[in-house]
Amino acid sequence: MGFFSNLFKKKYESVSVEAARELQRSGAVLIDVRETSEFRSGHAVGARSLPLSNLSSRYERELAKERDILVICQSGARSAQACNYLSGMGYKVTNVSGGTAAWRRAGLPIS
Repeated sequence: MGFFSNLFKKKYESVSVEAARELQRSGAVLIDVRETSEFRSGHAVGARSLPLSNLSSRYERELAKERDILVICQSGARSAQACNYLSGMGYKVTNVSGGTAAWRRAGLPIS
């Protein structure tokens, strides 16, 4: 049973947008995996654009394994996919629950 429970265990955590903002202030990198047009329409302050569609070809050049990485999208689904991928590649990632929609609802700063 232990083998199968570890096989399907999530390798990342999820946090609220408020917790994500605090982690960002403490030095975590926030990446937004929405498409470029979505990012341009408004994103969390300080977020870097790294669309899910380009993630596999760009992550090694743009992300440092020694940094804590927060991943955000619109609602949390694409960021969960990105977290699965990046955690499998050895990165320490955290999913931002509720995504940019929750970030806006919480009144957190948007660029």
